[in-house]
Parts: sequence; C-alpha cells; structure tokens
Amino acid sequence: MLTSLKIITLAESLGGVESLIQSPPLMTHYGLTTENKILLGLTDNQIRLSVGIEDVEDLIKDLEFGFS
Repeated sequence: MLTSLKIITLAESLGGVESLIQSPPLMTHYGLTTENKILLGLTDNQIRLSVGIEDVEDLIKDLEFGFS
C-alpha cells in the first residue's frame, strides 16, 4: 500500500509541506527491540500520515487507490 501511492510520498518527515506516509515500526523506530515496540504499542501494520497542502480530494483519491 505504501509504495502504490502517487501523490503521497513514502518518507520520514522532512519538514516540508508535502504529504508523507511511513511505517514507524519499520522506519523511524526500526532500531527498537521487539519488546520495546510492544511496550510502545507499535505493530508492523501501522502507518503514519502527515497531511500536506495538496488538494484534499486528490489526497483522498490517492489513499482510496492505495487501500484498494
């Protein structure tokens, strides 16, 4: 799903205005032990979406495409 999006970029936060998506357990928190991930409530199927300034309808369509 993460790699099938066309508008939303797979990336960690870059401090920009574009929409980004990521998997914290597999990206930003990758170095944590499984025990620590469990303690934090992180599972491998979680995603984080940072919404930017793109048109909301375009973002919705992108997410619908990604989830289909």
